Amino acid sequence: MLTEVRFALPENARPSRHRLFIAVLVTATALRVITMLGYPPAQLYWYDSFTYLDTAHNLRPSATFHPVGYPLFLRLLAPFHSVTVVAAVQHVLGLATGLIIYLSLRRHRLPAWAATLAAVPLLFDASFLRLEHAVLSDTLFIFLIVAALALVDRTPLAAGLLLALAGLTRTVAVPLILLVLIFLLVRRHWRPALTFALTGILPLLLYATWYQTHHGHFALSGADGVALWARTMTFADCRVIDPPPDEARLCPTEAVQDAASEYVWDPAAAINRLPGGRFTHNTLARNFAIRAIKAQPFDYLREVLKDTAITFAWTPIPHPARVTPAFGFAQGTQTLPNQPLIAQAHHNYSDIKGIQSVEPYASFLIAYQYPAYLRGPMIAMILLAGAYAALRRPHLAALPFITATYLLLAPIAVLDFDHRYVLPMIPVACWAAALAFRPKDAPARKS
Repeated sequence: MLTEVRFALPENARPSRHRLFIAVLVTATALRVITMLGYPPAQLYWYDSFTYLDTAHNLRPSATFHPVGYPLFLRLLAPFHSVTVVAAVQHVLGLATGLIIYLSLRRHRLPAWAATLAAVPLLFDASFLRLEHAVLSDTLFIFLIVAALALVDRTPLAAGLLLALAGLTRTVAVPLILLVLIFLLVRRHWRPALTFALTGILPLLLYATWYQTHHGHFALSGADGVALWARTMTFADCRVIDPPPDEARLCPTEAVQDAASEYVWDPAAAINRLPGGRFTHNTLARNFAIRAIKAQPFDYLREVLKDTAITFAWTPIPHPARVTPAFGFAQGTQTLPNQPLIAQAHHNYSDIKGIQSVEPYASFLIAYQYPAYLRGPMIAMILLAGAYAALRRPHLAALPFITATYLLLAPIAVLDFDHRYVLPMIPVACWAAALAFRPKDAPARKS
């Protein structure tokens, strides 16, 4: 007699429990396929994209704004010799980030609709589609942050390593290692805290040592002082600061810009008048900036808050005025300038060329991007919901909410507002906000 054998999936693993999210994920995948078809091969920016590609090919620590994390990612994909492949992998990372958010929230007993809703901005906002399609570090950065937060309670070793990689992708993430460590210590998770600290700090120390062998000083970046100096140029008054003679050379000149970051590149700005190039004066610039902030703390705070407020406008505000924010899908062909870095990239990537729109996909995305954009007041509501969740359930929501707030404020505090810099905080803020809908006293699912 044959015995019937039945294999039963655990209730929380049955696909029927995730039908809503599966439908959302399939639709989000289709949007990314349309993006690939509408704008081949990938969005390339002068000068950021080509600096990343060059560093990936000639692997070395950069003395400018770009640490080695994203170039390492590009180097893994270098055998394909295709920026199209880079864009495709980044689109997959975007989908994976949404999946991580959903699964993490479901583990905390959130209903399927709430967990799905938390992933919707990341999966459907046209700004994320464009970001994933660009040879820029942000998509990888977002993935690493979200994955690290998802693993803090479960695998602190992996969480520490992921946050270290995030810090090597964009140095603004480095303080998050301290934030998570404090979170673990407050909860008296002593051994996980030690594991997390070791895996979070060791890669940074190794990279700083490697950086020292190339540039002569122990650091992660050679541009942090230049960035902070540019931040102070919107308010610095040397009559109040009274800097010593060497720093006085960095006092404001007749250069006037409408955004702090513009001073980094303005030939008339003080740092660009010094011999040797702006980044050779990084330490001097840092010293001046710290002195300026100490002398004018309220002016500094005013500028940071003023730029932060741009986030919450209904209609995207150009900042600086020369840029077109948010709505970047357009028709036509974008040509690349004649630059040595671009010529070098042609040797390493077979499909390097200016991005071009392809119909009918481009027209669809151009129309789609206007309604599919998270408006400023909506971001404010998400942050308020996250704050409520953090107060209501601090053991679950405090860490993602504080992380989101930090990711919003930190880039502005150390350099400037940029619509692109706002995007990494949105998935984490949505994660925190969704926890406001967690059923009362619902235990988390075990893995």
